[in-house]
Amino acid sequence: QVQPLESGGGLVQAGGSLTLSCTLSGRTYSSYAMGWFRQAPGKERTFVAAISWSSGDRNYAGSVRDRFTVYRDDAENIVYLGMDNLRHEDKAVYYCAAHLDPSGRLAYTNSYDYDYWGQGTQVTVSY
Repeated sequence: QVQPLESGGGLVQAGGSLTLSCTLSGRTYSSYAMGWFRQAPGKERTFVAAISWSSGDRNYAGSVRDRFTVYRDDAENIVYLGMDNLRHEDKAVYYCAAHLDPSGRLAYTNSYDYDYWGQGTQVTVSY
């Protein structure tokens, strides 16, 4: 069992930057592919970004590509989501998720692939 824990959410002006962190506690960190998802009020949860445990594969939703960056620090057991040029439509609760993947090759984009979820952190973007 592992437990993701997100942090770093907050209020930022449009055009600003924010970095979210996800700390994974429990079993071996390096065997887990990690993903970020978000859910805006009244909408379904959608994929944002993902990284394989080897960091060799990364995927991004089209709406955040070139603005967001996902990366991980295996020494600290943390995965990050760097967000630049934030827009009002980026406002949502952001969730971190983990998927056990010993192959280490893939960054999963489907929420159904993920086994463990954090509680979420709120990101609000003001005009």
